[in-house]
Amino acid sequence: MRTAVGVWRRRHSPLCRPTDLVEAWVAFAAVLLIAVAAPAVGWICGSLTGESLHRSVRIQHEQRHPATAVVVRAAPSPAAAPDPEISSERATHTRVVANWMAYDGSRHSGTVFMSERSPRPGDRFRIWTDAQGRSVQRPLDGATASAHAALAGLGAGAATAGLVEGGRRLVVWRLTQRRYARLDEAWAEAGPDWGRTGAGS
Repeated sequence: MRTAVGVWRRRHSPLCRPTDLVEAWVAFAAVLLIAVAAPAVGWICGSLTGESLHRSVRIQHEQRHPATAVVVRAAPSPAAAPDPEISSERATHTRVVANWMAYDGSRHSGTVFMSERSPRPGDRFRIWTDAQGRSVQRPLDGATASAHAALAGLGAGAATAGLVEGGRRLVVWRLTQRRYARLDEAWAEAGPDWGRTGAGS
């Protein structure tokens, strides 16, 4: 940016090339976009993501209900879990066969996860069920949704700033290549007579 300011101050100098002015304007536009557009994009993305996630929170809390399950026995761990969410849950929880009463009063039995490492028959723990009484994952909470929305906004803002800076560097690179090409052309014209006696050099 300091280079761009220096070029702008010397814009009327005969040594200031047109490409120097273009580079200064590009730098100014990049700074303006990073200062204004990147935060705006981040805020918009974070707001939209937050609205979507909080809508999901409301829906999940409407459709999922807590229930008390009773351990029947420990369940053998499966060889592999294709779902990454199930894999992460299995790493920190224990699989058990349990009985529970659903929100509508129906009784169910199945294999679920619990947080205790050494469950015993008769132990009680909380699970979440859907409208049919099937065991489901715990609904998303508002704090987690807000954290995810903030991260999405920060990521979008940073990505926008990175794209602007990448575009600026690309333009500067193209301007530099053009300068080199013009210098080569000028040198090719003056080169054959350079330093010769009587050549006017």
